[in-house]
Amino acid sequence: MASGFSKLLVAAAFMAGSVTALPAAAELKSVEIIAPAGPGGGYDQHARAMQQVLQNEKLASKVQVVNVPGAGGTIGLSQFVTGRKRDTGLIISGLGMVGAVLTNNSPVTLDQVTPLARLTGEYQALVVAADSPIKSVADLVAKFKADPGSVSMGGFAAGSPDHILYGMIVKAIGGDVSKMNFIAAGAGGEMLAAVMGGHLTVGAGGYNEFASQIQAGKLRAIAVSSATRLPGIDVPTLKEQGVDVELVNWRSVMAQGGLKPAERKELDAAMGRMVQSAEWKQILKERGWVDAYLPSDQFAAFVKDQQSVIKATLTDLGLLK
Repeated sequence: MASGFSKLLVAAAFMAGSVTALPAAAELKSVEIIAPAGPGGGYDQHARAMQQVLQNEKLASKVQVVNVPGAGGTIGLSQFVTGRKRDTGLIISGLGMVGAVLTNNSPVTLDQVTPLARLTGEYQALVVAADSPIKSVADLVAKFKADPGSVSMGGFAAGSPDHILYGMIVKAIGGDVSKMNFIAAGAGGEMLAAVMGGHLTVGAGGYNEFASQIQAGKLRAIAVSSATRLPGIDVPTLKEQGVDVELVNWRSVMAQGGLKPAERKELDAAMGRMVQSAEWKQILKERGWVDAYLPSDQFAAFVKDQQSVIKATLTDLGLLK
């Protein structure tokens, strides 16, 4: 069952978008990008990558990133939807925000914003402290089967890709999802400190969020959620360790709701130019992000589909009450 869920999400995440010749993008004026999480996590990394490229490519004259963490991104989403802005407003979103809206019963939803562009896909990694006795997925599974409550599983938030991934793993090994000890540990530095300090048995997140600490020998990656090993990364997949699970996390950018057609067209053109730039492509290569770009119209259809897919997945995994 878990494999079916994962394949559904993976297939949906990589429906190809056709990138045709784009119209010239006029320079945007002042832009504010909300990263709905703390510094260092995937949302923050994407916001700052966009800030860099939009300014360097002269697609925007000024770009500010604002971190608004909490509730899996829904606090940032709420501020984005309800706040009054003089600047052009954008917010980073992704699979995790779709899940967080559902699990948090958020009063604001993605129906209140304008899907602007799907940007990337990223595989999840499972990491433990460098001195942890857990050296493989088999060790983690054995510990869970002996005492589920003793395995604290850290992730970004309830309903996040991390939470979904743990549920899929537990399902795949025949375990009881209701006995999972999932801890919403935030992103970036929050997660790293908890895992390295031994306060969490295992952490999950985008590989790039942990890369520097893995390379420094402070964390050990025991698995990645890809179908095959990632280029240049010597970490075994879940599948090759006997757990038939695969999952990719997509990330995107949304604009404010109620845009005029001309405003949406202008922003759509800017995003198209951004993702076609050499600098953006280099960032993807350096960070191991998969190019999953979809322009606004195609992305809007994708988001609508994902809302039903993720709701069904969370429900079937017992993660949505």
